[in-house]
Amino acid sequence: MLDLAKRFLTEEEGQGMAEYGLILALIAVVVIGVLTAMGGGLKTIFQNVTDQLKVPAAS
Repeated sequence: MLDLAKRFLTEEEGQGMAEYGLILALIAVVVIGVLTAMGGGLKTIFQNVTDQLKVPAAS
């Protein structure tokens, strides 16, 4: 039983996946923050592009 407890405390399998998950979550939070901060500017840019791509109505 003591050997099982020692092995459980020293085993580090799966630790890397948890770290990758935390890094991925941090990146997602940063990306969401940047997109929120730039939201108005991005909307204006895409609206300008959309306006220039519209085909004029045939007369």
